[in-house]
Amino acid sequence: MTSDFEPTGRKVTALGRWAWRRRVWRPVASGSCPDRERGQISILILGFTVVAVMLVVGGVDVTAVQLARARLLDAADGAALDAADSLDEPGAYGRGFDDAVRLTDATVRQAAAGYLAAQPKPTGVSSWGIVGGTGAPDGQTAVVRLQGQATIPVLASVVEVLGGSVTITVESRARAGLQ
Repeated sequence: MTSDFEPTGRKVTALGRWAWRRRVWRPVASGSCPDRERGQISILILGFTVVAVMLVVGGVDVTAVQLARARLLDAADGAALDAADSLDEPGAYGRGFDDAVRLTDATVRQAAAGYLAAQPKPTGVSSWGIVGGTGAPDGQTAVVRLQGQATIPVLASVVEVLGGSVTITVESRARAGLQ
């Protein structure tokens, strides 16, 4: 059961409360905290600061990976467009033309590899190359699958400890129609 009176016999008012300090009862301003709670706000501020810094660092790294993905997709688009224009001459002259340029898996891979060899590696990508699935599945559409390793600017060492780097695979399709 609580009382409205402090041990000194004085009534507690809205102006403040009485706290025990150095064996003397004296008034303490309203809203202040007892000694056992001192320094708790510092821990809270430190915790929120750490969370905020981790969110910023994570945002920077995720953005870098997303930009690397967009640059790889641009390169794959260019390679697919170049490959769509690579004519399979024996097939085209032997069987004629349909509504699009005739392609083979070999001509698509060769044209895509030649295009990528002539291009500089995109910023934020440490390595790149053509992977399986590149070819002409229907003989008229060039499909280029490109895979690359993204460079992580801030947390690269953490990602390596967790199992390696970030691998990005993109696919682009192009078709050269005839009129």
